[in-house]
Amino acid sequence: MTEAVRLEALEVLDAIDRHGSFAAAAASLYRVPSAISYTVNQLEAELGIRVFDRTGHRAVLTPAGRLLLDEGRRILVATRELAAAARRQADHWEPELKIAVDATQRPADLWPVIAEFAAAHPAINVRMHEEVLAGSWEALVDERVDLAIGVTDPPANASIQRTQFGCIEFVFCCAPDHPLVDAPRPLTEDTIRAHRALVVADTARQFAQRSGNLIDGQPRLTVSSMRTKIEALERGLGVGYCPRHWVADALASARLVALPTATRPAARDTYLLWRRGERGRALQWFIDRLGRGFGLSPDTAPS
Repeated sequence: MTEAVRLEALEVLDAIDRHGSFAAAAASLYRVPSAISYTVNQLEAELGIRVFDRTGHRAVLTPAGRLLLDEGRRILVATRELAAAARRQADHWEPELKIAVDATQRPADLWPVIAEFAAAHPAINVRMHEEVLAGSWEALVDERVDLAIGVTDPPANASIQRTQFGCIEFVFCCAPDHPLVDAPRPLTEDTIRAHRALVVADTARQFAQRSGNLIDGQPRLTVSSMRTKIEALERGLGVGYCPRHWVADALASARLVALPTATRPAARDTYLLWRRGERGRALQWFIDRLGRGFGLSPDTAPS
């Protein structure tokens, strides 16, 4: 008696259950019925159990046989997935791609690209999460992600490759009933300093954290995402700069107003970043697709 269960035996059990009889299972596997019976008898002998109850006119699975079939099906699926993953790896397709999306980017804008990739490569897992300011850079350097999307002001690093992704315009926003709406324009730093700033927290764990467009001495309310910041702005809980594409709908519907400032920040270029020398085919697919889909010129496309 042995404790090992051969995959061939599990495939036979699966075929018998799906097709309803030994004969039908044999036909589906292109084997003779006697070969199916032999495999079942051998399995019962090896495990020292009865897989089928043959007392009636039709063999039925025993409770032990049903357990063997149910667990065996999971093993068969896992085995096929393992074989497929090994073939993909040999063909330089990563089993999983981890992506950091900077908070300046709206995840909804990336869903069509994710859907396109999933349709073409359904077995490859994609893990996306949001990072803020230095958090995207740190996640890439620490090898927690393979690709960072929409990073602003990345430092120079010989181990990191980059290509331009887009350009973001920032607008100063507040609720329509906020006191700053009635203040003289353009708003000066002294005027803004008296009002609470809404800030999205930098997600860097070890690197020096950054803060964007803050005025020294200004009180602040720190939140965890751009979406939360905009909700707080709409409720009049503070003021702050936001990427225009994030607040376009709120401005159009007058849930927020954009106010001119005396020291308006310049538009910022954003970048795709990845580690040099690490280009599996899934990573290359996203680099190519994001560059093509967001209007990058040929001279900025990845080489």
